[in-house]
Order: sequence, then structure tokens, then C-alpha cells
Amino acid sequence: MLITNETLECITEHERILQEIESTDTACVGPTLRSIYDDQPNAHKRFMEKLDARIRNHDREIEKMCNFHHQGFVDAITELLKVRIDAEKLMGQVTDTNRRLQEAGREVTAQTEEVICCRIQQRNMATTVEKLQLCIPGTTAVCVPSVGCTICFCRYYAALKTMEQLEKVYIPRVSQYRFCQIMAENLPRLREEIKEISMSDLKDFLESIRKHSDKVGETAMRQAQQHRTFNSAIAKQASMGHYTKPVYSLNGRTHTHNGLMIDDNTGDEDEADEEILTAQDLVDFSPVYRCLHIYTVLGDRETFESYYRKQRKKQARLVLQPQANMHETVEGYRKYFNQIVGFFVVEDHILNATQGLVTRAFTDELWNMALSKIIAVLRTHSSYCDDPDLVLELKNLIVIFADTLQDYGFPVNRLFDLLFEVRDQYNETLLKKWALVFREIFELDNYSPIPVETEDEYKLVVSRFPFHDAEIEKQDFPKKLPMSQSVPQIYTQVKEFIYASLKFSESLHRSSTEIDDMLRKSTNLLLTRTLSSCLQNLIKKPHIGLTELVQIIINTTHLEQACRYLEEFITNITNVSPETVHTTRLYGLSTFKDARHAAEGEIYTKLNQKIDEFIQLADYEWGMAESDGRASGYLMDLINFLRSTFQVFTHLPGKVAQTACMSACKHLSTSLMQMLLDTELKQISMGAIQQFNLDVIQCELFASSEPVPGFQGDTLQLAFIDLRQLLDLFMVWDWSTYLADYGQPTSKYLRVNPATALALLEKMKDTSKKNNIFSQFRKNDRDKQKLIETVVKQLRSLVNGMSS
Repeated sequence: MLITNETLECITEHERILQEIESTDTACVGPTLRSIYDDQPNAHKRFMEKLDARIRNHDREIEKMCNFHHQGFVDAITELLKVRIDAEKLMGQVTDTNRRLQEAGREVTAQTEEVICCRIQQRNMATTVEKLQLCIPGTTAVCVPSVGCTICFCRYYAALKTMEQLEKVYIPRVSQYRFCQIMAENLPRLREEIKEISMSDLKDFLESIRKHSDKVGETAMRQAQQHRTFNSAIAKQASMGHYTKPVYSLNGRTHTHNGLMIDDNTGDEDEADEEILTAQDLVDFSPVYRCLHIYTVLGDRETFESYYRKQRKKQARLVLQPQANMHETVEGYRKYFNQIVGFFVVEDHILNATQGLVTRAFTDELWNMALSKIIAVLRTHSSYCDDPDLVLELKNLIVIFADTLQDYGFPVNRLFDLLFEVRDQYNETLLKKWALVFREIFELDNYSPIPVETEDEYKLVVSRFPFHDAEIEKQDFPKKLPMSQSVPQIYTQVKEFIYASLKFSESLHRSSTEIDDMLRKSTNLLLTRTLSSCLQNLIKKPHIGLTELVQIIINTTHLEQACRYLEEFITNITNVSPETVHTTRLYGLSTFKDARHAAEGEIYTKLNQKIDEFIQLADYEWGMAESDGRASGYLMDLINFLRSTFQVFTHLPGKVAQTACMSACKHLSTSLMQMLLDTELKQISMGAIQQFNLDVIQCELFASSEPVPGFQGDTLQLAFIDLRQLLDLFMVWDWSTYLADYGQPTSKYLRVNPATALALLEKMKDTSKKNNIFSQFRKNDRDKQKLIETVVKQLRSLVNGMSS
């Protein structure tokens, strides 16, 4: 039978499977057998045959081995049977011995068990003692209930130290116990509780310091004022003799000067026992220190610093908010300053007493913010003040406020700069107040020379006003001083104004030269603006007559002369020589000169108005045939008025009286000329011309009588020259001379204008036509009429020639 390759491979594979079955665990036989069935369809039959052959082969080998060992096995069983009887005997003896031994050792066993139990108890006790010794520090001296008691007594730092010991030392030793785990879990809660309690105390502190900061500020400012007063007194003593000047600080500490120890409690006898209070005396800062320490220990210092600074910024903004009616009373300003000072005194103490809670940069930022707000508030509210006393008290408060904070290291230059603005406001209120004073003085003045009955009265007036006149001093009593009672009153009030202005300059830390300049500038404002305005308004008042205006001119003259004494007065106050470079001069001279010129102008105006009133009373009969041979009544009344008025002018400067007289005469001449040439006046008779000529003659006589001394020759009469030449031309009827000499410098009628002559001649021509109906039948009248018509034509040609 031929064996193919495929059959050979199958046999080899079966052999390998059999070897695998023999060498592996029976649990792995399943996959091996399955591979047989997966092969060729008849492969399992051949494998079964192969397997049967292998089993028979193994059976033969087993049988051979059994046959080889069978005899030895039989021999062993035979010997074992022989030993069985002896073993049973021995077993009986062992059992008996064991029974007797158990009975004999039962008592020993009981005692041994007792010893073992005692040893176990002893070991447990030792272990317990050891563990208890580890737990004792954490359960007695530093236990959690103890921490709670410490918190209840506000000993937060001690509680934190206790918890730190528990957490780092004691709890790790006994961490396996449950109560320790509970303690460890409670420690964070206790820390948060301490933080919350300390933060609550801090909030209470912040609220309290917000309410009581004005008390702290009031104390600090009062001490600053006392120290400044004391130092000023010491400075005065030092100027009189040798004395070591102390340097004070508002923080209550003692300073030395030239090696001498000065205590803040030294001073006047009345203040010797007064205790110097500091911010720490008035405020309990322990909540801040405690909270800062707690947050530092807990590693959360930055959070605390941030919270504290944020809250203080909010409080700063609240402190800087003024009351709406703060400007009404000084107490409103004082409370406002006290709160701000109290706030920054507290911050300065916190800055110096703590390490880094607040920094100098933070306080400087707060101060700069506050300073800008303070300046804005003071600018706004001071502008509402119209009482100079209130503004002065405000200035004193600002000075004390600035000095107090400057002693604590805060820059206050901007506050002193603000004082210059407040000074301007103060000057404005003073000017308003003194304007009322001046008006009242002017209203109550009688505008009459001051009567002096006795020498005491004279000395009293001279003591109030620097008046010196040798002629008046030689006169016997009673006598009169040229100025009215308002002059010494005005002079005194100007000095009072200087004193009031000086009050503001005190304590401004300015030099004498600067103070002198301030006084002179404010006095200039008083003179050039307030007093000048009052004088101008007074002069313009309708009830002020010529007599009053004359007295005003006299008064301003004396006030002008007194300006140099005001210069000396300011110099004596400030001890600054007027020759010092850049010294401001008083402008009183120009003020009184302007007022005098205004009064003079008003005199001219009122005098002309009075002349116009008399002119309006004129009642000429322009068609009269002949004059009555005497001047008009209204004109005589006017001349008498002018004579009496010019007699009052004797106290005026010569030029003023002369100018007034010349102005009156010119105005009178112009008014009379306008009366003749009035367009509403259509006809004028020769009789009216004659009457008018009589009136002009009275005016010329008045001018030639020298109503005011000082005129040279016939200067005053020249005011009526135009009228005189015009009237002479018509009275003499000298037309041939006028027409022949017209335009010649030597003409007799040089001041007669052709247009003026033509206008008047036209009115006379119309009169001749109306009143002389039958004149055409008389040869002389016809010749005169022809002459008038001829002159009219010639005058018209002259007028036309002038216009062309």
C-alpha cells in the first residue's frame, strides 16, 4: 500500500497532537481535539486508531511496572500487619499517659491563663498611658473648648497661637483618633470666626472714628492754636531778652532745642496742669492693631490692607462733603475742618504705629485728593460770604487748619495760595461794607464848614484828621474849618479799613514787604473804586445843589492833601520804608482829582441849567414899539442869582471859580442869541431890539463888575461880544460900514455872521411890512424899506458866497 504525502503529514500531525495531549493539562485538550475535526473528513478516524494504539502501548507499560513492584508491595503489607498490634498497645498507653498528664496540669493551665490575661491588661494599660500622654496637651491645656473660651474673652491672638500649636504639634501625634480629626476640621471654622469677629470690631472702629473724628480734629487744632500763641509769646520774650525757644509738635511728644528739653505741658500758669492729649488718648486703636495682627498671622494681610484703605478712602470722600449751609456760620466751617484734621491725624497715627498698613504714598494720595476737594469747596462757599467778619474767621480757621496738618507732615502750600483768593473775597466784602459806610456818611453830612467853638473841639477834629492851616489857627474862637464833617469821618474810616485789611494779613507767614504791598493794594481799591464810586454817585444825585458841590470840591481837596498821611500810616504799621523798591503807591490823588473834576463839571452843568430856568421866564413883547427904558425882571433876578452864587465860590480854587463864571456868561450869551434867532419867532420890532439891548447891557455890566476875581481886563465881557456887535449893527443901522468892512480883520462888526444878521433882518422886514401899511405913502419909510431890501440882497449874496 502506497503512503502518500498527505497521509504522511496527517500521521505526523496526529503524533504531535498525542504528544501535546500527554504533556499538557486536560483543560486545554478541547481546542486540540477540535482541530482534529476541523481537518480532513476521515482524519478523526485515523486519529482514533492512532489513539487506541497509543493507549494499548501505555497499558502494556503499566502492566510491566506493576508486575515488577508487586512482590515488594506484598512484603510491605505483611510487615505492616505485624506492627498493627504493637501500635494499638502503644496507643492505649499514650492515651492513658495523656489523661493523667491533663489531670495533673489543669491547675497550672488555669494559673497560666490568668498570667496571660494580666500581661495583656498590663500591656493595654501601658499603651493607653502612652497614648493619653500624647493626647493630654491637645485635650487639656490647648483643647478646642479652651480656644472657644479664649475667643469669648477677645484673646484672639492667643486663640490663634493655640490653634497653631494644635495643628502643627499635637494633632499630628494623635491624628489617628476620631476626636482629633473633628478638632482638625473645626480649626478652619474657628479661624474664620476669629477673622469675622476682628473684622466686625474693625468696622465698629471705623464707624466710631467717623463719628468722633471732629473731636480729634478739634483737639489737634486747639493744641496747634495754643502752641502757636505760646511760641509767639516766647518769640516776643526772646526779642526782649535771651530765651531758648521751644519747637512744638502736635503729636504730644517733647522736642529739644539747643540741648534744652521742653515738655509740651509747660506754658502759662493757667495751662500748666492741662494734659496734652494725643490721637491715641482720644481713640482706641486696638481693634486696628488686633485685626492687622490676626490677618497677618492668618497670612491674609493684603486682604486686610486693601479693605482698610478702601474703607478709609470712602470715609475720606464722606468727610470732604460739606453741609449745604456751611457758609452761613463759622461753626459750619470749623466742624468741616475738624473732621478733616481728625481723619488725617488718625491716618498719621496709623502710618507711624503700624508697619505697612498704610504707606506714605497712600496718605499723600489721600491728602492730594482731599486738598483739591477742600480748595474747591472753600472757593465755592467763600464766594457766598458777604460778611467780612465771617471771611476773617474763615481765614483764621484755614491758617490753623494748615498749620496743624503741616505739623503732621502734609504739604499745605496750596492752602496758603488759596488764602490769597480768600483775601480778595475778604477785600470785596470789606469794600461793600465800607461803601455802605461812605454812603451813610455822605447822606448825614450837612455840607457846611465845621464850626469849632473851643480849642478842645479844634484838637478833637485835628486828632481825627491831619489839618494844618496857619491862618485859621491864628483866628479866635469860634471859627470854622473849611471842610465839612464828612472829611474826618472818611479819613478815619479809611484807617479803619486799613486795620481791617491788616487783620487778614496776620499769620499768613508773609514778609513785611508783602504785607505792605497787600495793604496798599487793598487801600487803592477802596480809594479808586469804592470811595470814587460813592463820590461820583453823590455828585450825580439831583438833590445836590451848587453849595453842596462847592463843599464837595473843598472836601476832596483836603482829602487829597491827606493821602500822604495815609502813606505814613501804612508805613508805621508795616515798618516798610516807602522808598523801598517796588513799593506800591496810593492812588488817592487821582481819585480825589477825578471826583473834584466831576464836581466841577456838575457845577458848570447845574449853573447852566439854572440859567436856562431863568431864561425860560423871559417874556419879551417882540412887537413893542419902544422899550420901557429898564432891563427885564427875569434878567435882573438871574444876575442877582449869579452874584450870590459866585460869592460862594470864594473857597474854591481860583481857576474853578473863573471857569464856572466864564462858562455861565458864555451860556447866557448863547441862550440870548438863540432867543433872538429862534425859528418860531417870526417878527421882531426895533423896540424889542432896544429892550433886548438893555438886557445885554446889564449882562455886560455884570461881567465888568468882576464877580469872580482873577480875570484880566475885559476878558469876561468878551463872552457877550457877539451879541454886542450884532445889537450895535441894528441899533446904529450901520449897514454900509458892515458891508464895506466885511472880511477885514479891523472890521467893527467882525463877530457878526452874515447869516445871523440876515435872519434877524428878515424878521424886522416882515414887521415893517405888517405894522406900516401906509408907509409906502411916506418917502422916508419907502427909502428905508428899499434899503432893507438892498441889504437883504447883499447879505444873501454874502451867505451864498460863504456856502459856495
